[in-house]
Amino acid sequence: MFLWRADGAVLPARHPPELKPFGEDHLLVFHCRAHNDASSPELSDGRLVRRYWDAPQPPYPRPFWRVLLQRSAALPAAEPEPSLHALPVSLRPFTDTPDEEERGARTFKVGGVPSWAQFPESYHCACGAELVYLCQVPEDREFAACPGQPEQPYSVGIDTYQLFLGNEVYLLACPAHCDPAAVWPVNQH
Repeated sequence: MFLWRADGAVLPARHPPELKPFGEDHLLVFHCRAHNDASSPELSDGRLVRRYWDAPQPPYPRPFWRVLLQRSAALPAAEPEPSLHALPVSLRPFTDTPDEEERGARTFKVGGVPSWAQFPESYHCACGAELVYLCQVPEDREFAACPGQPEQPYSVGIDTYQLFLGNEVYLLACPAHCDPAAVWPVNQH
């Protein structure tokens, strides 16, 4: 299996074609800067609930994040996102060397072996498919905010934003592509 490491780590990114079943899909990650919390899955009969990407995230009535995996991605926006510094994404293959606990490298990576910070987690999509590991964002990964942007609550720096309280984030996606939003963000610290 191919493993790709991102240098510069800015999302969205198009996945390398060798990354089955997500090769050449376009990944987009959105996160509310005001609600910097961890996600919590809602299950029914051992599966994530129907439309889990829209399920409440207590104490909020809806998720404060959105992750999309699109097969037929649109062209990039003409103007960059005004809140974050845009950086190019460079994916390169590397060999994932498991650590003493056989978890793999703890870095921003696409594909390969997840480096679980706590314990392996697995979920089944509402459609019945077992979600597949797509990528991870390392713990305490900061994304540089543009000058003048509001501070993110519970963030490490006043000029940076983090995903899910800075936890290690693992994106698990539906290999059946039942919906572009059929991606679950697992948070561990």
